[in-house]
Amino acid sequence: QPPLVASGGRLAHPGGTLTLSCTAPGWPIDRYPIGWFRQAPGQERERDAISCINSAGDNRKIADPVKARFTISRDNARNTVYLHLNGLRPEDTGTYFCAADRLDRVCRWEDESYDWWGQGTQVTVSA
Repeated sequence: QPPLVASGGRLAHPGGTLTLSCTAPGWPIDRYPIGWFRQAPGQERERDAISCINSAGDNRKIADPVKARFTISRDNARNTVYLHLNGLRPEDTGTYFCAADRLDRVCRWEDESYDWWGQGTQVTVSA
C-alpha cells in the first residue's frame, strides 16, 4: 500500500494561509483519488472528507463549510496532492489526514471509500 505522508501543518494565525501536502515516497499516487479528512481536538475524525480530488484532477469537491476558503489541487508529476487553506479560523484547528482510494473513480466524500491513510499533520490556528 502507498506510504502516504501528510505534511505542512503548523501553528498559524487567524486569517493566514497554509498548504498541506500529501505524497507517497517511492509509490506513485497519480492513479488514486485522494481525500483530506479532519479530526478536531477531542473529537473523532470526521466521516466525510473536507475535500477530495480524482486522479486526473478534473473532479474536485470541497465541503460547503470551507468551500469559500479551501481549495484542492494535485501535481501528478510531483506525486503530490495539496490542500490550500486560506482565511484560517480557530475552528480549522485539527489533525488533517490524507487518504487514497484504490479505485480510480470520481472522488468520494465517505471515509469508508478510502483504503490507505497517512499519519496526519497538525494544524493549529491561534492568535
